[in-house]
Amino acid sequence: GNLIDCVLWYCDLRDSTAFADRMALEEFLGMINDYFECTAGAVLDHGGEVLKFVGDAVIAIFPYDEDTRPLANMVRAAVATAREAISRVDRHNENFKDTDRPAIRFGISLHIGSVMYGNIGIDRRLDFSVIGPAANEVVRLEGLCKKLNTPVIVSSNFNDSYGEELVPLGNHPAAGLEGGLTAFTLPEFTAQARSEPQ
Repeated sequence: GNLIDCVLWYCDLRDSTAFADRMALEEFLGMINDYFECTAGAVLDHGGEVLKFVGDAVIAIFPYDEDTRPLANMVRAAVATAREAISRVDRHNENFKDTDRPAIRFGISLHIGSVMYGNIGIDRRLDFSVIGPAANEVVRLEGLCKKLNTPVIVSSNFNDSYGEELVPLGNHPAAGLEGGLTAFTLPEFTAQARSEPQ
């Protein structure tokens, strides 16, 4: 493995357990694959790397270095990817609005940090992934999406590097993280975040 600096991009489907319980298996798998096509597909189209699918979550990174992939560019690419993923899912939901298929809802979190990038496991079963505190934090951040009623949450590290307007959503306790997590969202989701959580 190698220690790399990257923008972390994580998304997780909401209500998947309930969907799995009430939908036919083929229909559920079709919906999951549509969701991955919208989200992971957007990552790939914007120059990110999809590392893995964990259940119904997507873990992706935008590695940066100041010579060929400056941090400022990767931060903007991650935001563009989040917006594109949401737009694709919105179009997908619109196409299925007159069917029995439930709407896809999900949260996205964005963070910046250093992670160990490479194979983990045992000789007979290796898995390619990223590990480290930053990887844990991006997962915790996504958990705030439902609590704060917004599809996108970004970290204070991300806010420091973005250079464009983000809306603060306060500091929130997070398991295993002293001092909690300070959350921000994109301006277009401010009103949604200030309404009652769904």
